[in-house]
Amino acid sequence: MARISAGRKARQQRALALVCGAASALVLLIAGSAWALSSYVSGHIGRVSAGTGGTPSSGPLNILVAGVDLRSGLTRFQQARLHVGTVSSSNSDTMMIVHVPADHSSVSVVSLPRDSWVAIPGHGMNKINAAFGLGGPKLMVRTVEQDTGLTINDYVEVDFLGFVKVINALGGVNICLPYAVNDPYSGLRLSAGKHHVGGLTALEFARDRHSFALSDLARISDQQQLLSSMLSEAISSGTIANPVRLSAFLSAASAAVKVDQRLNVTSLADQLRGIPASRVTFTTVPIANANYLTPTGQSAVQWDSRAAARLFAALKADKSPVRQPRKRRHGQPRSGPKRSQVSVDVYNGTLIGGLSASTGAQLSRLGFKVHGAGLSWPSSDIARTVIEYPPGMLAAARVVRKVLPGATVAQVRKLARVRIVLGTSGHQVRGSPPGSAGRGSAAPGQRRTAAQAACR
Repeated sequence: MARISAGRKARQQRALALVCGAASALVLLIAGSAWALSSYVSGHIGRVSAGTGGTPSSGPLNILVAGVDLRSGLTRFQQARLHVGTVSSSNSDTMMIVHVPADHSSVSVVSLPRDSWVAIPGHGMNKINAAFGLGGPKLMVRTVEQDTGLTINDYVEVDFLGFVKVINALGGVNICLPYAVNDPYSGLRLSAGKHHVGGLTALEFARDRHSFALSDLARISDQQQLLSSMLSEAISSGTIANPVRLSAFLSAASAAVKVDQRLNVTSLADQLRGIPASRVTFTTVPIANANYLTPTGQSAVQWDSRAAARLFAALKADKSPVRQPRKRRHGQPRSGPKRSQVSVDVYNGTLIGGLSASTGAQLSRLGFKVHGAGLSWPSSDIARTVIEYPPGMLAAARVVRKVLPGATVAQVRKLARVRIVLGTSGHQVRGSPPGSAGRGSAAPGQRRTAAQAACR
């Protein structure tokens, strides 16, 4: 229980580090003005040693954008105001690989969940975010190269500092909420629909893990939506064409971003200047198990090894990483009703705090209709999760069991819908969300352009 609570708190504190730098870096590189960059960025942006080869003179380019939990530039008042806490960690947050093809006509961004269970050179299997704490930027770059097969040419490191200023310098961004939110943890309080918000509210949006699906994959969707909106705002708002607004943006961005010593920001930005949002695509590495229980008892994310290999092979060959939909063979029967046709109630039959709410949110993200979540079972000693279904709804129960493979199935009379009673075992949710799931971003392994992902 203490580990779960500490983990949640730490994830809440680090949720936005990636968005800050990724958005700043992309806007700088894609929409930047060479005259401004050459005179300002080169002298103000921080540098780190990540052991990369630097920006090549020709050919494709891969940039690793990594968010780290560093907030030394924030005062205690700012930490309290922004709800980020005071305790920093030595790990990195969610990472993104920014792939630029040889012709520099587009940008592909692939998100790597921070809890990805991968091999870290010299340290065995671990979560990918541990690489930074074990060996800094150099080990993190080596880890990503080893696990993806890609060559990382440049490295961008970001933290909390400057995010609010970046958003404000853009004049705010659009965010979209499927329903009203009142989250005391992040401070986000907004009605359903589209909102144009400033930096502080944007920070609350990206850190909100309680009102929607409680997982890194869901947070990645929010980060991608926010990053897309920032990029679209920078291109359409006149920031790039207005020297005063551009100067304010560059000042804020340089406070939030550090780059590898060999990254030629000015040259690269000049080459990429003018790429429209429709040519910037986002995806997340394909996932086989979003709730993998590691040998050490941690909850991690397992990649779909075959699908991930195809995605990274496409990037390595400088091709567009498009996932082809599976085709049903002629005469092959359908497996049952769609997830969207299955309504469930979720009860917590354990002493694990928040298990029903988090499981319900995950099921919702996978496409199920969650009628009731955050519900407590009369007893808290359920050993194994059970999926109960009313007569005639066995097929629906089987659809649920596909994402709760450790659960048992039982028929119960007088139920209105499928009922899930969570136990101490068998409550891990597995599976990938449908292509339309999430808050405006691509599901793992699927692409959406920045124009599509952004809240307009």
